[in-house]
Parts: sequence; structure tokens; C-alpha cells
Amino acid sequence: MESTETAPPHRHGRGSPGGRRPTYDFESLLPIAVAEFNTRGYDATSMDHLARTAGITKSSFYNHVEGKEGLLRAALERALDQLFGILEEPTAQEGSALERLRHIIKRQVEVLMAELPYVTLLLRVRGNTDVERWALARRKAFDATIASLVADAVADGEMDDDVDPWLAARVLSGTVNSLIEWYRPGRAGAVQLPDRIVDLVSSGIIRPA
Repeated sequence: MESTETAPPHRHGRGSPGGRRPTYDFESLLPIAVAEFNTRGYDATSMDHLARTAGITKSSFYNHVEGKEGLLRAALERALDQLFGILEEPTAQEGSALERLRHIIKRQVEVLMAELPYVTLLLRVRGNTDVERWALARRKAFDATIASLVADAVADGEMDDDVDPWLAARVLSGTVNSLIEWYRPGRAGAVQLPDRIVDLVSSGIIRPA
């Protein structure tokens, strides 16, 4: 997430007092870009769109960003770093395979809720650019970890031995990732949502043997 220039620490949004042009740095332009990518689609979003939405000229935008691909990579890195960070947590590395799996699923939901725009963008990339293909490969690696845990749980007798680890991993990912379509911050019961989803998948997809 490189920036060629750093703006003053005090920022002004649209409609700043006195008609002053808003000032930004890379980090403050990133959520603007992510919102546009999610709304228009990455391919359909131009630097003109981004500059217009930010309320600055395109040349000013380029003072902080080399191009939209850098913004895309920074956004995808943010989502992927959060997801792979889950795998480094002690509870994801210790205990039975089934316990670790439940922890990872719960934390996936929490990360999605906390980083909704960024995870949404991650789940919508289609592999049209090198950055998107890199992100897709990372997603596959994450899913492979889930499949491996399911296989371990089956091997340890914690889950029925007719469970297909790859299929279970895909269904689990699909269940968690579907939240981007219907979850909205501030909705009633949001605090309990991660535990409720773990309970649901535990009664079906990853039901103990």
C-alpha cells in the first residue's frame, strides 16, 4: 500500500466549510475506492469515477495513488490479512480439529462483519487481472485449510466418516460468505450472529459423529 505523497493529517470531506477542497492520503482514499468497486464493479470503475466521488481532481488523486490496481491490491490484502490472521490465533492451532474448525468459522463471521466492504470486494473478484488471480489463489489456500481440518476431524472420529472434506469446506465457505448479501451493520442480533452461525453449521454441516 504505497503512497507517493502524504496529505496533511487534518482532512476535510465533501462540503467542507468555506468550500475548501477535501484533502486525502492513501488510507482515506481506499474506502472510497472500495465502495466504488463494489457498486460499479472494478473493471467499470475509472480513475475519473474515483476522483469525482472523492471530490478532487484526477491529478490530485494521482498524487496519492499510482492507479486503481494499487487500491484493489491494498483492499484485498486487508481482507486476506484478516482472514489468514485467524489461522495464527492460538485457538485455531490448539485443541481438537473440530474445536479449531468451530473457532475459525466464528472468527470468519466476525471478520466479515468488521470488514464487510473489503471482504465483499474479495468475494467478487473474478480473476481478470494479476491481482485478482493472486487473491483467488489465496482464497483457495484458505479453503484448503478448512478442508484439511474437516479431514482431520473425520480421521479422528469427531465427524461422520462419510463427510467429504472438500465439499464440506465449500459449503461452509458458501454459508459464511453469503453474509455479504444480507448482513448490514447495526442489524438486531448482530452480536450473537457469529455464535448462531457456528451453532447452525454444527447441527448440520460439521455435526459431530
